[in-house]
Amino acid sequence: MGLKELEAAVEAILFAMGGAVELSLIAKALEQDHKTTEKIIHNLMLRYQEEDRGIQIIELDQAYQLCTKKEYYSYLIRIAMQPQKVVLSDVMLETLSIIAYKQPVTKLEIEKIRGVKCDHAVNKLMEYGLVTELGRLDAPGRPILLGTTEEFLRCFGVENLDELPVMNPVKMEDFKAEAEEEIQLRLDI
Repeated sequence: MGLKELEAAVEAILFAMGGAVELSLIAKALEQDHKTTEKIIHNLMLRYQEEDRGIQIIELDQAYQLCTKKEYYSYLIRIAMQPQKVVLSDVMLETLSIIAYKQPVTKLEIEKIRGVKCDHAVNKLMEYGLVTELGRLDAPGRPILLGTTEEFLRCFGVENLDELPVMNPVKMEDFKAEAEEEIQLRLDI
């Protein structure tokens, strides 16, 4: 199989699957090793960029997806129904941050950190496809373990969780002191 045919096969796979496809699955389908397959995909990515095409291949944690470029969104909405715009409230963003940094995490752990119930926020985040059930904790009641999805990576423009910003330790101490002050004020009332 020649290079052009391999590239065409990658395009066909990514187009037909719609979502992100793991590198190992693409390599297996092409009957190529991971390094060769990755090189083929990166060549396609570069070509789409150089030729200023309306599509691109994005990488999401050792998986690849064919999608449209965001600068062509205005053309798409002229012919398609406008997609539902996901609006994340402060509560949902806070909950999502806890899940992203602490995953796998249970609702109880999130509630302990936030100090309030999180059922609604977690349900909305799952509805939006940003959070998913990863399994169950081996503990009494077998609570659900939550984690982020590929959609989370896509929406926040990161390839994997290692690219999430690292919290400044000094700011963490400030936040902790602020929270402790607030708790003390509530107890004094």
